[in-house]
Amino acid sequence: MSPEPAYQHGAPSQTGILLVNLGTPDAPTAQALRPYLKQFLSNPRVVEIPRWAWWPILNGIILNTRPKKSAEKYAQIWMPEGSPLKVHTIRQTQLLRDVLAERVQPAPILEYAMSIGNPSIAEVMRGMKEHGCDHILVLPLYPQYASSSTASAFDEVFAQLGKMRNVPAIRTVKHYHDHPGYITALAQNITDYWAKTGRPDKLVMSFHGVPRITLDQGDPYHCECQKTGRLLAEALELNAGEYQICFQSRFGRAEWLSPYTAVTLEQLGKEKTRRIDVVCPGFVSDCLETLEEIAMEGKAIFTQAGGQEFHYIPCLNERDDWIQALADIALANLQGWMGVGHSGEKSSEEHAAQSRARALGMGAGN
Repeated sequence: MSPEPAYQHGAPSQTGILLVNLGTPDAPTAQALRPYLKQFLSNPRVVEIPRWAWWPILNGIILNTRPKKSAEKYAQIWMPEGSPLKVHTIRQTQLLRDVLAERVQPAPILEYAMSIGNPSIAEVMRGMKEHGCDHILVLPLYPQYASSSTASAFDEVFAQLGKMRNVPAIRTVKHYHDHPGYITALAQNITDYWAKTGRPDKLVMSFHGVPRITLDQGDPYHCECQKTGRLLAEALELNAGEYQICFQSRFGRAEWLSPYTAVTLEQLGKEKTRRIDVVCPGFVSDCLETLEEIAMEGKAIFTQAGGQEFHYIPCLNERDDWIQALADIALANLQGWMGVGHSGEKSSEEHAAQSRARALGMGAGN
């Protein structure tokens, strides 16, 4: 068991919110990419191939070839402050802190962590415990649930609980793919973009792909992506011929969810489509998969196949309507904790003072 933080009777009860994102390498270099990719591709939820078959491929081929190629891609989109995914996640965390501080008192302790890389879930959860968090809401920044993303984050959270003697109360947010605030923010983001640039002939909604077998085995990810796409199209008042849902980032030879984004973009180019806009509703922060794979590679595929005009619509990032929606999601899942959803109760400070007085009266040392 990990050592527990020093305990003091009557210390105010703290509620924490842990935002979780996938993660990013520490630098756009092969040296930094190798441990990042090893951690990511060693996760049995990410690669559902028997270890005896996957391990020689991962360690003998992939980790000797892919880090350099991936580093070159990251270098093209790296920001002065660091990886775009991490930069946007940090900004979202601070903005959400501000919004929650305005909407509920006492404000919860809000931190972010990465499933892969730094800051790790283990590190951040230790810090939250040291700050007295005995209630923690785990809120992954994945709107659609997938075993490889959302469940992986939960696995690590519960692995850390297994190392604790005094385990905090835990709640998890499984998904918010159809949350009205999320859908509204997505639609307004696109509408704002079109107000400046005009409308395309087709809107392509590209979600991250996963192997087809995950759908067959019961993963709801495909269905949740489809619902997000349908609700977004309805909010934008698009008919069936004006948008296309597809899936990107295919890896390996197995069948993945289809249609594939790259194939879709090539076909639209061959059809001499005048203009397409691509949006990635499953990503709330711009990252390698949006800025390099879509905005760069996707554009090249479309234009080289004969398409004319390609637009990539940025992710929600730091939009106020998105941060407000994220606050709504958090507060809805905090009902009953820290006074949210209740009235007429004593404050946590009053409860803490009374608790400490009783404990000291019964012989407690601190």
